[in-house]
Amino acid sequence: DLTWRGTVTLRQREAGGSAVDAEPSGWPRSAYFSASANSHHPTLHYSLHCEYEMLETHIDDRWLDLDPSGAAVLHQARRDQVVESCRVNSAFSRKRRVLTPGDLKHLVVDEDHELIYCYVPKVACTNWKRVMMVLTGRGKYSDPMEIPSNQAHVPSNLKTLNQYSIAEINHRLKNYFKFLFVREPFERLVSAYRNKFTLKYNSSFHKRFGTRIIRRYRKNATQDALINGADVKFKEFIEYLVDPATQRDGPLNEHWQTVYQLCHPCHIHYDMVGKYDTLEEDANYILRLVGVGDSLRFPSYAKSTRTTDAMTAQFFSNISSQQQVQLYQLYKMDFLMFNYSIPSYLKLD
Repeated sequence: DLTWRGTVTLRQREAGGSAVDAEPSGWPRSAYFSASANSHHPTLHYSLHCEYEMLETHIDDRWLDLDPSGAAVLHQARRDQVVESCRVNSAFSRKRRVLTPGDLKHLVVDEDHELIYCYVPKVACTNWKRVMMVLTGRGKYSDPMEIPSNQAHVPSNLKTLNQYSIAEINHRLKNYFKFLFVREPFERLVSAYRNKFTLKYNSSFHKRFGTRIIRRYRKNATQDALINGADVKFKEFIEYLVDPATQRDGPLNEHWQTVYQLCHPCHIHYDMVGKYDTLEEDANYILRLVGVGDSLRFPSYAKSTRTTDAMTAQFFSNISSQQQVQLYQLYKMDFLMFNYSIPSYLKLD
């Protein structure tokens, strides 16, 4: 845990909706508070002026007891990396003072095992949702892979944190084991592009996003392309992402939204950050940690079509250096928080 000292100043302003705990990553859990209100009353917001000190870092005993091999040290380092990145970039990371229930729809809750999993599309989230269905199914399922992939994405099959009351949300954020899985940001981005824009069966994405992208960024587009949006080029997709007009349209789609915006790791203290690079190892570590490792294993992953670093470099070869800089700025917090280095193929100078 990080030890901190500082002052907290309060101010009120009129705002609709309800505010929930924004648990600053790495803070002692008693060091933050909630404020709730309905649309007819002022919502309490707060400003934080803190001087942080890295006075002491310790590893929870439960990690060491379960893992004498030293993996606990690795996971502590990953948590520390998130904390430090949020601290160093506090001007950016503290733009949001308070989270609302609407910010928590990616946090899947397992009451039986007191788990919260923040799912990130294109980071094995289908298999993790399958595992969560086994964990929450009370015997309905035993093998994650017997669950059809489309069933894993049916909202009613899993409960998310935004479905709880403010008090229930805060209790679970403070007391449940919270984890997420992350991936190299640009590899994840290329994976999302390949899946949503190059496969014929994703016609809903072609209609919803492809037509808009082609209309905005393709000169002399054919009528068929404008109607169906089925052949978006990667360069056009990147133009769409870095265009200020896209930001004004509203939040990015979850498949290419940043982990920073989906899971709020500068506000929610995650007990474990798993990585796509070490997916099975990290996933089974969590399952052992929560006491189900003997009866449940994370599905083996041997997908021959998965997006690789070399493939990502190839996709980026036709992107201008200006757009590469803009794109890196968009995903910068994900690179920093999860300790991904700037890719060697980027032209940032």
